[in-house]
Amino acid sequence: MKQRLLRLEDLNAAEQPVLQQAAALCYRIKDNRPEVLLITTRKAQHWIIPKGWFIPGLSPSETALQEAWEEAGVSGQSCGVRQGQFLHHKHQPNRPPVLILVDVFPVHVRSISQEFPEQGMRKRKWYPLKKAALKVHTPGLSNLLRDFKPYAH
Repeated sequence: MKQRLLRLEDLNAAEQPVLQQAAALCYRIKDNRPEVLLITTRKAQHWIIPKGWFIPGLSPSETALQEAWEEAGVSGQSCGVRQGQFLHHKHQPNRPPVLILVDVFPVHVRSISQEFPEQGMRKRKWYPLKKAALKVHTPGLSNLLRDFKPYAH
């Protein structure tokens, strides 16, 4: 199934500004079955994948790798090809919600460290794809997890 990508120009035509982030879909193959690593948000403790604002000087896929390290302690390899996108509303105190278009890059996990920058702020857990899709709250991310084919990367 070919992924239909969202166009930032179309989204910006809405009344709400749209910002962009890059995310890492961290995966491994265990007992011949794919698993993805989910982490919790810092405050609400909802399950998500590592993501963050584009980092100047880094490509979106390099940004995703950096976020995987900072938020989950993951070192891995990305083919640099976007898996897909999803929309996310970021809620902040005393501010209107912000609409974010998130580019998702698969990251094949090579190692995972016990010490990483946000280790005390987040939980992390490996899930089979279908279970991971049920754990996340964002429908677009849930669909990406459900449709993910790691053998294609």
